[in-house]
Amino acid sequence: MRGAVVGLLALGLVASAAGVWRTRGRPPLEPEAPFDPLAQALASGSRVDNREAPIPSMCYTKTEGVSNPCWTCHTGGVGDNIMDDAALQAEYAFSDVGLTNQWSNLFTDRSSAMEDISDEEVLEYIRQDNYTPLRTALLGRPGGFKGWVPDLDLTRGFDADGFARDGSGWRAVRYKPFLGTFWPTNGSTDDVFIRLPAAFRRDAEGRPSMAVYRLNLAILEAAMTMDPELRDVKAARRRVEPVDERLGGVDLDGDGVLEASVEEVRGLPSHYVGGAAKVPVRRSYYPVGTEFLHTVRYVDPDVPTLLSTRMKEVRYSRKDEEHEGLRVQTLYLGEREKKLQGRLPVFPGNPELGLVNEFGWRLQGFIEDARGRLRVQTMEEHAFCMGCHTNLGVTVDQTFGFPRKVPGREGWRHQDLRGIPDVPQLGHAKPEVLTYFERVKGGDEFRANDELLSRFFPGGALDEASVRRAARGGDRDLTWLVTPSRERALELGRAYMALVREQTFTKGRDTLLAPPKNVLPAVENGSTGLEDAGLIFEDGRLHLAWE
Repeated sequence: MRGAVVGLLALGLVASAAGVWRTRGRPPLEPEAPFDPLAQALASGSRVDNREAPIPSMCYTKTEGVSNPCWTCHTGGVGDNIMDDAALQAEYAFSDVGLTNQWSNLFTDRSSAMEDISDEEVLEYIRQDNYTPLRTALLGRPGGFKGWVPDLDLTRGFDADGFARDGSGWRAVRYKPFLGTFWPTNGSTDDVFIRLPAAFRRDAEGRPSMAVYRLNLAILEAAMTMDPELRDVKAARRRVEPVDERLGGVDLDGDGVLEASVEEVRGLPSHYVGGAAKVPVRRSYYPVGTEFLHTVRYVDPDVPTLLSTRMKEVRYSRKDEEHEGLRVQTLYLGEREKKLQGRLPVFPGNPELGLVNEFGWRLQGFIEDARGRLRVQTMEEHAFCMGCHTNLGVTVDQTFGFPRKVPGREGWRHQDLRGIPDVPQLGHAKPEVLTYFERVKGGDEFRANDELLSRFFPGGALDEASVRRAARGGDRDLTWLVTPSRERALELGRAYMALVREQTFTKGRDTLLAPPKNVLPAVENGSTGLEDAGLIFEDGRLHLAWE
């Protein structure tokens, strides 16, 4: 990520729609040489300066005994995830390396660099396609590319049911975004796509079958979204898209009759169907070969979905191995022991193939270079991704998005926050965002989102009635709570563009308009002050009470 960009910055370069950089009032630069997306990662080798890169910047929040954003990730353990790391809300427990906050970009003032970027430049930049050129560059790379090559053709789009029109097997997932950092008002939009292995997309005779694929996805949806705390699985229910039970000979709704169209799963069948009939269904676990594509984008204020064309990051994950329940529990216990001993994390792999965690997931990431082209992340940049997808108490089989899928047919299309209500987490009485605002005392981990503070905390007090409007449907939904003003969206774009030109992602990739006040440059292990204040919450969940 440490590209040589000093010369580019000095010239004040911006990207044209054709992907060739130019300067204001000067002739266009000559076209660049052929682009190798792997070059920067190869040049950095296996170097990892921040051995605690898996600790995200949010963990250095200054709680001051009044604000607890930690509960969203660190919880009392959920179902088969027995990590139970709620104690991290009460005490700072960093390794010796982690005591120093190495995300120094949090303390960098980029206001002068942002002033040089106009609104027009922001909009032109974020509306350019850097995903298709990445595919082209990887496919045409001399010597090939051994890692995952983006094989979803976004230019062909999706049908009315969210299936990719390119026949790749990818399907769009509509979901309620995770709390805080993942809201558009805090800097980024994102979307998620899922793909199951070929066997899940074929019937018992081995023929491609979209109907069988739908049925298997409905079973997976139930397995990953049902309340994992329910001891009696048969008591669990999940609304799904209409599927044909007869194709797999499974009575999904439990009425004793195999029907051509059912929209509810009660309990779980023992196995998937069609070509995957030998694969057991495991609650809260994806089958081996499950893939996710997650893109992180800018906020386009003039697009109804807020999703920009340009991508900040492309993230890919694949479940390569499956462990039995006892083995998984041993791994979680091992993670807790490592933390207690202050042992530094180590992940096998390399930038070209991605990094692998102990739970069998392979993760690979691409991020913008100084020209805005997507490139393979370095070893250290990959390490950044591993913490949240390896050892958190709140995750479901190390994932965030899919367990938060909008139920049924409405959840099988490209991401769109419009129409999504602020439903509570399972076991909670109040809407989720309202609960977050109450516990955090702000709209992000650092309490640095001044726009949300002025909108929902007038005079410093939470306006609960206003926030609750998004839970009632009607003229207010999730967008009412988490969409930035047009002015803020452009400012957020400016801030991240300045960071892209610096290429200092190993020092942090947060989208911030100014250095936040509520962040610690260094930590002293010990009390966070939250326990004495009665602000420890062990009830954080990904699962939502949709019905």
